[in-house]
Amino acid sequence: MGDANSVRFCAIQAYLIGIEIANIIYYNRYVTCRLFAAEQQETIRETTAETEEEKNMEKITSTLRLRMSYKDAHYGGNLVDGAHMVHLFGDIATELLIKGDGDEGLFLKYTDVEFLAPVYAGDYIEAYGEIYEVGNTSRKMRFTAHKVIAARTDVSPSAADFLEEPVLVCKAEGICVMPKASKRK
Repeated sequence: MGDANSVRFCAIQAYLIGIEIANIIYYNRYVTCRLFAAEQQETIRETTAETEEEKNMEKITSTLRLRMSYKDAHYGGNLVDGAHMVHLFGDIATELLIKGDGDEGLFLKYTDVEFLAPVYAGDYIEAYGEIYEVGNTSRKMRFTAHKVIAARTDVSPSAADFLEEPVLVCKAEGICVMPKASKRK
């Protein structure tokens, strides 16, 4: 159940922007407030109050950037399959576990995966991951993949555009396990 400070944080935010709290969702040690405008009943903002443990935890992160080659294209039109993004997230998870625990550990499951935009051969993808919660043996992680360079085969076979605003193509969350006997740090 969420703590009183987290609920107070959500209530203060609602008061500051002049809207009422429609509901408070407790999930693990996180409190999420869904705030609604009193008249329109539209979602205005979703805010997560961090626990003191999360604020004080040194973030362990990993980033990699690579070009999707034509051998990665799986579908017509040189479309790269979404499983390739999930594969990148698995590599990032392995690095995160090595950085944090000194061992590759085991990937238990993805709790959420969303494919948000297409990826084509010739695009450059920047994948990022972080550990946001450390349990006794579990490690909860968040992942994102952004397209930072887009292939422009409509212009010429080797044309590409650097994107001033990267495009979020995939995001996910997952849980890894670090067996106690394997933990080195």
